[in-house]
Amino acid sequence: MSLVVVGSVALDTVETPRGRADEVLGGAALYFSLAASFFTPVRMVGVVGADFPRDTLAELARRGIDLAGVEEAAGSTFRWSGRYHEDVNVRDTLHLDLGVFAHFRPTLPADYRDAQYVFLANIDPLLQASVLDQLHAPGLVGCDTMNHWIAESRPALTALLARVGILVINDEEARLLSGERNVVRAAAKILSMGP
Repeated sequence: MSLVVVGSVALDTVETPRGRADEVLGGAALYFSLAASFFTPVRMVGVVGADFPRDTLAELARRGIDLAGVEEAAGSTFRWSGRYHEDVNVRDTLHLDLGVFAHFRPTLPADYRDAQYVFLANIDPLLQASVLDQLHAPGLVGCDTMNHWIAESRPALTALLARVGILVINDEEARLLSGERNVVRAAAKILSMGP
């Protein structure tokens, strides 16, 4: 089994009620790839800037993550700074610098297009759909999204949900997507959208 993961690779500054970490590894594609690499070969698609730590890329490759789909572009790596509350489902974005991620248009290498297992990490749903369009015949498709895309790109997200089997969101996002306060009713409504 081989898994294609597409999404963000970032450097984050994270505050919690217990402390702060500056310029740590972030991005949904990076974390998903690291976790999945314990179980299966991973082919990652993303973009990093010239300032992304080269030793991190080397470590990802040592872990067996295929980086042929990771573009290195001139400019700075995507950076996010945020503060999490006691309820870690609640976060505030303090600063966002998209850097090279602002122009990211995922293009799958030819040998990635046969993937049966795909995870569309948190990016614009139009870009997530463009990834699906590049695949020959994906079997199981997982997807991540967030409140920004739910609020700002609902039609594109709704169309995408009809094409995915698994959706990863938190309670707050489920309520926003479904319009339901009760999480059980929210889940039922989201299931009717496709996942």
